[in-house]
Amino acid sequence: MSTNEKTMITIQAEINAPIEIVWKFWTTPEDIVKWNSASDEWHTPHAENDLTAGGIFNYRMEAKDGSMGFDFEGFYDKVIFNEYIEYTMGDGRKAKIDFKFNGTITNIIEAFEAESVNPIELQRGGWQAILDNFKKYAEANQ
Repeated sequence: MSTNEKTMITIQAEINAPIEIVWKFWTTPEDIVKWNSASDEWHTPHAENDLTAGGIFNYRMEAKDGSMGFDFEGFYDKVIFNEYIEYTMGDGRKAKIDFKFNGTITNIIEAFEAESVNPIELQRGGWQAILDNFKKYAEANQ
């Protein structure tokens, strides 16, 4: 039996906003720094985003009390405007995001390879919390 098989985690959210707004808020550094956190104790003080195939992204994520922080970074493998993003994280894990627009609702479905340090449910919960924070931001600021 192979131990190289990756565990995929999928999260999703239904955003009550048109795809143009959702895409802009998801991809613009000025917006990313306003929503990219899993809890009120964390924030993203800086974001860079070159949303092109081969382009890099880097979101500096830090505890507000300064006790810890890390760079969430990687490069884009594939980008289809207003529809799809595929990227590779700095540690080699893959992720993909589908944006599905239906009337006034945009569904975001994000799937990513789990890392091996933290439990699956902890990873799912953290990523879902960030996505839920994005939903709140997008719906309040459209």
